[in-house]
Amino acid sequence: MTEIKLHNSLSRKKEVFAPIDPENVRMYVCGPTVYDRAHIGNARPVVVFDVLYRLLREVYGADHVTYVRNFTDVDDKINARAAESGRDIGDITAETTQWYLDDMGALGAMEPNHMPRATQYIRQMISMIEKLISDGFAYAHDGHVLFRVRKYDDYGKLSGRSVDDMIAGARVEVASYKEDPMDFVLWKPSDDATPGWESPWGRGRPGWHIECSAMSFELLGAQFDIHGGGNDLMFPHHENEIAQSCCANGGQHMANYWLHNEMLQVEGKKMSKSLGNFFTVRDLLDEGIPGEVVRFVFLSTHYGKPMDWTAKKAGEAEATLRKWRTVTDGVNPSENVPGDVLACVADDLNTAGAIAVLHGLASAGDAAGLLAGARMLGLLTDDLGDWARGKDLSAYEALLAEARDAAMASKDFAEVDRIKGVLVEAGVEVRMSKAGVELLPAAGFDASKLEGLL
Repeated sequence: MTEIKLHNSLSRKKEVFAPIDPENVRMYVCGPTVYDRAHIGNARPVVVFDVLYRLLREVYGADHVTYVRNFTDVDDKINARAAESGRDIGDITAETTQWYLDDMGALGAMEPNHMPRATQYIRQMISMIEKLISDGFAYAHDGHVLFRVRKYDDYGKLSGRSVDDMIAGARVEVASYKEDPMDFVLWKPSDDATPGWESPWGRGRPGWHIECSAMSFELLGAQFDIHGGGNDLMFPHHENEIAQSCCANGGQHMANYWLHNEMLQVEGKKMSKSLGNFFTVRDLLDEGIPGEVVRFVFLSTHYGKPMDWTAKKAGEAEATLRKWRTVTDGVNPSENVPGDVLACVADDLNTAGAIAVLHGLASAGDAAGLLAGARMLGLLTDDLGDWARGKDLSAYEALLAEARDAAMASKDFAEVDRIKGVLVEAGVEVRMSKAGVELLPAAGFDASKLEGLL
């Protein structure tokens, strides 16, 4: 069996992955808060953990892997969006949840086995909170319930910080209902304008952190294999999840392996609306950048390193994918994923290394191996191929071939140069040899620029 190695944020080192139960490998990844379109930074963990999901299925079998990714559909951001738009909260969350699924599907992400919504697990959250109170790890005050951070000795182990250092270096909410500034909310009261559920502490709604603890426990058990998300979630969200879950359910760890992807930049700068470089996934798709191209760019950088989205990278990715789809057209994938590709992916999701191997397979003419290896990464699938189809350039190939034949006789290549110039301007790669003329749509192909050429 292929050995998988993963960088565990908890131990801060790369470890050999050993599942609790090889017959049921379990992974939980924090999903979106559904109040708006997902930006491209939100999409990076989706693609990263989709590759891990594919790897686990390849190694352990599709029927032996359980992947959970949640939707947070009760949150103050959602409440604010409803207040400013005048729309019903349920309508907003239903719409944005579908947007998310559509946009992530366009990037080739497989849907997880379970996609729980927080509002479906309020009862389980209340039950977990009651257990924490009864065991002394939480307390109720003025309709709020808070977790006693100093009661959990291992708090800060994931992020590598002590509680006192956290207080000194961070803005911590000081409130009258808190025993300690670091205590965090498990339950908070709701007014008539916000969603609420009846509880032993009055009508209210859950804090953000308790949601994932309750949902992961219900779907994966008290301890499972992998928990993932962006590194911005490591503190406080994942730190708080561990504290809640371990105190409510027992055990030293909520998950045995914690994986965090680094953040995304745009053209070398932090993505920001004020800088004008803030893009949603839908923005890119509407600009005509194929989802497969977005996925390729993401996978070209190791998940543990900051990733820079650039127009140049997107163009290069599109050109590469067009070539690979041409090479593999009509070819069946090899029965097994090429060993070098699988080895790269199994080595802490080294997708950049796997892509380098794919380039080598393409150069060697191994179309079947290229196709099998690319599909290991979620590339060159039938579902993502529509963007590369439907660009029949055969008429232009015939036009250029005829012009070249005429030029060979007359020694006047002006018409050949003119046609080539129009093709290149339209984003067509022109290949001319003794065997004939071949035209390939390249990055930025614009068919409208070919009008009038025939």
